[in-house]
Parts: sequence; structure tokens; C-alpha cells
Amino acid sequence: MLRRLIVIVTAAILFSNSLTLAESKKPKPPDEFPPNPLEITTADPLLPRLPKDKQPLTLEERQKLEPALDALNQEAAAKLQAGDQVGAFEIWNRELRLRRFLGSLAEVQALSRVAAIAWNQNDSPEVKYITQRLQAIQKQAQSQKPTAEIDLELWRSLGQAYQNVRSPKLAVEAYDQVLLVVRQQKNPTAVVEILKTIGEIHLSWFDYRKAAPIYEELLGLATSQGERVNEVTYLQRLADIYEQTNQPQQSLNVLNKLAEIYVNENNLTEIPELKLAIASDYESLAKKDPNLLLEAFKNYQEAYTTAWQLKEYVRAGDALQKLIALYRSQGQTDAALQASQILVQIQAQAANFYGMMQAYDQIGQLYLERKEFPQALTAFQKGLELAQQLKHEEAYFTGQIEKLSKANL
Repeated sequence: MLRRLIVIVTAAILFSNSLTLAESKKPKPPDEFPPNPLEITTADPLLPRLPKDKQPLTLEERQKLEPALDALNQEAAAKLQAGDQVGAFEIWNRELRLRRFLGSLAEVQALSRVAAIAWNQNDSPEVKYITQRLQAIQKQAQSQKPTAEIDLELWRSLGQAYQNVRSPKLAVEAYDQVLLVVRQQKNPTAVVEILKTIGEIHLSWFDYRKAAPIYEELLGLATSQGERVNEVTYLQRLADIYEQTNQPQQSLNVLNKLAEIYVNENNLTEIPELKLAIASDYESLAKKDPNLLLEAFKNYQEAYTTAWQLKEYVRAGDALQKLIALYRSQGQTDAALQASQILVQIQAQAANFYGMMQAYDQIGQLYLERKEFPQALTAFQKGLELAQQLKHEEAYFTGQIEKLSKANL
């Protein structure tokens, strides 16, 4: 019994020791947040000494360092082209660590260049490292008193770099600093340039509500300067913005200005589509103010008439179809029927046989609403003829005809 107990105790001790040994040999877990390679401070052969704050690189040292860093950039690009992405970014990170000794502007421009490459290579960690470094430079720049023009160029470069790492919010913050300076300098050309850049950033990220006031300001500047081409461009941008944000009243204001310009310039080709958009906005606003339906009717009719005059039969058909839908929604069956019969002719002019088939179906349905069955039957029979030619929806028209035939019996 004693011998058995000794064996059990010995086995337990050995098991415990083996667990302790296994735990001591267990590999350490990898660092969950590895250090930013751009913040490594070890000495580099290309930089024999670390310059102090008050003792920057001498001109001779800069003249030696710059071409050496350009060579590193070329070496990294060659490695990437050869398929060694890890090795390439190791070299680029070394280059970027050393670029900071040439000043913030040179460093940001290099960071921006490498950021674009990292994004294209789907290297998320590298993009993160570069973003962190850019934010550190931005923080430092904000703590300093703005002085020379190099500050302006630095903020421009920061904005571009943030665009390259796909950080629109940070990019806009940087460009806002530039905008502040050029406004103070009363430089209208630069103001327009930066506003356009900010507006494009908002649009590229589908942030329409932030884009709206930017393009409104650009529109005001273009109008005051009599820049008609730019005025039209900004109005078109705003029309799209207000459509995307479902703001029919603001959209109407913009579209009516566009229409006025097109009419004054006798540019009638743009009118049908424009009138369709205006009518649609009035139709939306009529949900709260039914009196505006008259404006919707008027603009749909103008869209149709102008398109017909221009022999743009597809647009004329689109306008007439919208008009028919509005007639039907208001219970104006007679007007809808007359417009549908005109629609058949328009679709024939456009050689749109599918559109003709749909128009005959619409006519048939309208006659059914009026309980004029013989006329409905005729419309469905014409629709069937087209369906057979197109080999599409034959069963539907056949079914409609059979129902009417049985009803008449």
C-alpha cells in the first residue's frame, strides 16, 4: 500500500515538473501591436550623427543624404517590381525614417508617395504607420506659429498625403488650414482651387451634405466673376447633390437657374431632360402643396414638346410616359388615354417596338377602367401582334384577350 502511494506521489511530481517545463518553453505570443517602423531610432550608416533640434543637418550633409535617399527609393521600387513586397517596404521605411532629417515638407511628400504605393498594394499596416506619422507631423505643425509660405505648402502636402491613405476627414482638415491662409491672403484663384479640392473629396466619399455648401460658395464666386462655364458646372454638381439628398426645393432653385441659362444661350438640347427633373421636383413638393401639381404638368408637357421638336423621340416618350402616370394618379383617365395614343406614335418614330407594345397595354388598361371593352380588346390585339414579333409577353396579351372574349360572350 505504501509502495503504491509513493508511486502515485512520484508520478504527480513528475507531471507537475513537466507542465512547468512545458510552460517555460512555450513561445512568447507575438507583439499584438508591433512598433511603428517609421519611429525606430537606431543609428543608420547614412546618418553618422543624430542632429539636435538647434543643430540641423549642414548643407554638405543634406547634399550627401538626398541622393542616397533617392537611391533607396529606386532600390525599393526595383524590389517591389521583382515581387519582394516585404523587402521593398523595409527599404522604403528606412528612407522615410531618414527623410524627416530633411524637414517636414520633404518627409510628408515622401510619405505621400509611399502611401500611394502601399494603398495600391493593399498593405494596410504600412498605410496605418504612414497615417500615424502624418498625424504626428500635423500635430507638430499645429503647435507652431504659421509663418512662411512653406507652412502653406506643408499643409497642401498633408492634404494630398491624407488623400493617398484614404482619410478624407483628415485631408479636409489639412485643406481647411490652407483655405484659411489663402482667404487671409485674399487670393481668389487659390480659394477656388482649394474649395474645388475639398468639394471633390466630399463627393468622392458620397458626403453630399458637406459638399453642398462648398459648391454653393463656388457657384457664388463663379457668378460674381461672370464665369458662365464654371457657373453651369457648379449648378450641375449642385443639381446632382440635391437630388441625391432628396432636397427638391433646393434642386428646383438650381435647375431653374440652369434652364434660364440654357434658354438664353439657345441650348435647347439640354431642356427636355432638365424639364423632366424640374417636373419631378414639383411632383415631390406637391405632396405637401397640391397646387404645385400644375407646375409638374406644365414642365412634363414642355419636356415632351421640346423633345418632339428636336426629334429626340426617346426623351419625348419618357416625358409623355411621366405625364401619363401623373394623369392616372389624378384620375384623369381621358387625358391619360389621349397621351397614351400619342405615345404609340412617338415609340413608332423611335422604332421602339417594345415601347409600342407597352403603350398598347396601357391603352387597353385605360379602356378597361372606362369599361369600353371592344376598344380594350383592339388595343390588346395590337399589343399581341408586337409581342409575337418580339417573342415576349405573348401569354400575357393572349390571356387579356381571352378574358375579354369570355366577358363579351
